[in-house]
Amino acid sequence: MRDPCVPLPAGYQSRPATPADLPALHRLVAACEQDLLGRAVTAPGFPGPEPRSGTVLVCAPDGSPAGWGRLDARRATVHVHPGHRGRGLGRALLDWSELCARRYGADRLSQSVPDGDTAAAVLLRSRGYVPFVTEWLLEIGLPAGPEVPQAPAGITVRPFRPGDEQAAYRLAEDAFDDWQRHRTAYPEWARRTVESAAFAPAASPVALAGDEMVGVVLSSDPPGGAEGYVERVAVRHDHRGRGIARVLLRHAFRTFHRQGRSACALWTHTDTGALALYERVGMTVRHSSTVHGKALAPAR
Repeated sequence: MRDPCVPLPAGYQSRPATPADLPALHRLVAACEQDLLGRAVTAPGFPGPEPRSGTVLVCAPDGSPAGWGRLDARRATVHVHPGHRGRGLGRALLDWSELCARRYGADRLSQSVPDGDTAAAVLLRSRGYVPFVTEWLLEIGLPAGPEVPQAPAGITVRPFRPGDEQAAYRLAEDAFDDWQRHRTAYPEWARRTVESAAFAPAASPVALAGDEMVGVVLSSDPPGGAEGYVERVAVRHDHRGRGIARVLLRHAFRTFHRQGRSACALWTHTDTGALALYERVGMTVRHSSTVHGKALAPAR
């Protein structure tokens, strides 16, 4: 299925993004973050695995990337280079994401906007999008090795090993049933986590009660980056409130410190209810975003 075409300002052209575009896309996103946030926060491995639905790259008249969009199921990611804002590219990319989502059968669409990007928020709200979730990027500096508390009674902690994949998948998906609408199929989950080239098993501790996995932290360490990333934190429902997540996170932080990483970061959002946990282990909010969403009419 070909992605839909949308009108662009004179001189601009679009095409699907390819793996060869990844370095240029990373520079584009870094320029957007530098402009909006005062610093680039995206790891060099961005944008990671291929999306389920599609991508579009908008090129300026001189051939340089001016904007891009990515649709992953029902979630859009859109960036417009600071030097090309105010020319209608954001509106064009929003049109592309909605048309593409409808063609792939999505019944709703969401997009995350940094809280400092008022123009994007105004555009989305003018098109019927409603803010519904706050996201936070948290960080912890690692100038020294963090203390790791003792594991609760009956719990052992060790790094992730080959063969842990299915147990970690079940645990993570069960833990997120409280707020996610759809469970992710194992092949897609694995592609984004344990099969990713950036997966860091040494910094991905698991908690065991006997032979059963009851907690896991899955981390990534993109090449060329100065910090590690925690991608997933999950504790089985019947073992929550015992401090297992705190122990696992501290193990991950210590590993990243020993590997020479200056900091560790992670994303969380309103629905997880985990912000207070991360603040208790020493993390602070680097910046926040708001997710806007709306229902989509079926494609005609």
